[in-house]
Amino acid sequence: MQLLIYILAYPILWFISRLPFRLFYLFSDVVFFWVYTVFGYRKKVVWINLKLTFPEKDDASLLKIQRQFYSHMCDMFMEMIKPMHMSKTEMTKRYHIVNIEVLKEIEKEKTVLIPCAHYANWEWNTSLGLYSNAKGYAVYQKVGNKYFDALIKKIRSKWNTELITQQETVKTVLVNERKGITSGFGMVSDQSPQVHRAKYWADFMGVKVPIHTGVETLARKFDLAVVFLKVTKIKRGYYNAEFIPITTSGKETKEHEITDAFLKLTEQQIREAPQYYLWTHKRWKHRNRVPEEFKN
Repeated sequence: MQLLIYILAYPILWFISRLPFRLFYLFSDVVFFWVYTVFGYRKKVVWINLKLTFPEKDDASLLKIQRQFYSHMCDMFMEMIKPMHMSKTEMTKRYHIVNIEVLKEIEKEKTVLIPCAHYANWEWNTSLGLYSNAKGYAVYQKVGNKYFDALIKKIRSKWNTELITQQETVKTVLVNERKGITSGFGMVSDQSPQVHRAKYWADFMGVKVPIHTGVETLARKFDLAVVFLKVTKIKRGYYNAEFIPITTSGKETKEHEITDAFLKLTEQQIREAPQYYLWTHKRWKHRNRVPEEFKN
């Protein structure tokens, strides 16, 4: 069944990826109509999240953000497959790094963890391999369908970036450190952890929620550098990426210092232009289960 679904879907994905950008985004507008107007995909989740995190905004403002978000979401998920037939020149034109020298300077001495949020276009972050001389990795979650998983790995690996799972990250860091190889590890770090595994709760967008601390744990244990990747949407199909250093020495940071810095930078990014955050995630679903020790 997995193979059949893949065989049926692949020609459609291939065709879409081949469309000129003008037609590509016109097709995205059609998808938006069906997703937002007809099916109303996760509208309730998005509305609850927006009301919860922007209590100061009226309904008209939130509805505008909601509609803009769905339009962007359709673009973004179509942009996932566009690199199948994008050239290096096209990618670097549409995904521009404004301060690559910041990352290169740190990578001379240290392995770098590069956390980012589900914001703007995190899929094209794998093109960082076009700019950096260090070995690049992207931490990802496997897809259930092994054929689509292989396709995603092929697309994301196109720009000199190797995909590894979360379980493979520590081993990869250890091997590279022993060999004296500096490398960069990109990871999307704003997901909600399983509540029974949460070791830290903090305010995020004004709401107390469980927080992943994997980046901080790795950085402090192996004395790695941490650099936040801020991606800004300039206009449709064009993004700027900026590196914001959090620390160049994980072992010299205090507990939760790295995590809190990441949350602060992510929140600032969302408040600047909330329509580009992935509001369909149930990021705040555990807000009513805060342990007593984290309530104050």
